[in-house]
Amino acid sequence: MFELLFPVFFLVIVVGAVALFLHFVPLGLWISAIAAGVNVGIFTLVGMRLRRVPPVKIVLPLIKANKAGLAVNVNQLEAHYLAGGDVDRVIDALIAAHRAAIPLSFERSAAIDLAGRNVLEAVQMSVNPKVIETPVVSAVAKNGIELKVKARVTVRANIDRLVGGAGEATIIARVGEGIVTTVGSSEDHKDVLENPDHISKTVLAKGLDGGTAFEILSIDIADIDVGRNIGAQLMTDQAEADKRIAQARAEERRAMAVAQEQEMKAFTQEMQAKVVESQAEVPKALAQALRDGNMGVMDYYNMNNVLADTQMRETIAKVGPASPAGETK
Repeated sequence: MFELLFPVFFLVIVVGAVALFLHFVPLGLWISAIAAGVNVGIFTLVGMRLRRVPPVKIVLPLIKANKAGLAVNVNQLEAHYLAGGDVDRVIDALIAAHRAAIPLSFERSAAIDLAGRNVLEAVQMSVNPKVIETPVVSAVAKNGIELKVKARVTVRANIDRLVGGAGEATIIARVGEGIVTTVGSSEDHKDVLENPDHISKTVLAKGLDGGTAFEILSIDIADIDVGRNIGAQLMTDQAEADKRIAQARAEERRAMAVAQEQEMKAFTQEMQAKVVESQAEVPKALAQALRDGNMGVMDYYNMNNVLADTQMRETIAKVGPASPAGETK
């Protein structure tokens, strides 16, 4: 029984050993490198496996670089991979730059890639400039007319400033600022409509690509539309605000007048109450004077006669003098 199982057991061990050997030693990749003229040692490939670096991600870009005539080695590619970079994209960018006669070293390309920028796209943009279209920018001329401007900015990547340089958003913001400044300094919106290239020249003269990863080649005005009359609208709004302020002040004065009127009515009612109260004390005072002997009966009658005469005079004054026909007016 043991004699029958021994060959099978031995075969399994041999197959496992061969599989383990082929896993750590990629013979096919090593043969491809030798055939392409790339000197990669078998122990170097084993070391990549031990360092958990896929040999295919190093050897194939190395073969591509060697065929393109680039001077790169295994250690550079492996170090860039371990740093988190995209080795294949870096090699493609170096090949494109080499073909376009753009000076670009491996260290610079790796730094750009590790900085988070697409180095291959940057090289392609250096050869084929990119057009950035700005959103509609609203600007107001000095005569109060709003203009809506849309521009197209042609830029080329500046490889030397890709690390640390500002991106497309900064270019768009600066161009928009330049458009607003140029239109705002114009006396009449018709001047801008007649000479839209004045905007391009003024914006280009400001050196907007400073500190960015791009070089501005041209700024072209794609469209200009006339918007609202902002000046007239502001004057209307100001007039409306002044009217509301005047209405509020008038309402305040009316409220103060009503309050004063109420105060006067209250004061008059108070005085009338005091007069009534004083009149009510008169009979009491007369009675007390008669009891005390300070006033006689004849004095009382004379006072009543004076009161009656006064009342008659007031009645005659209200009715008016007699007319020639004997009728009163």
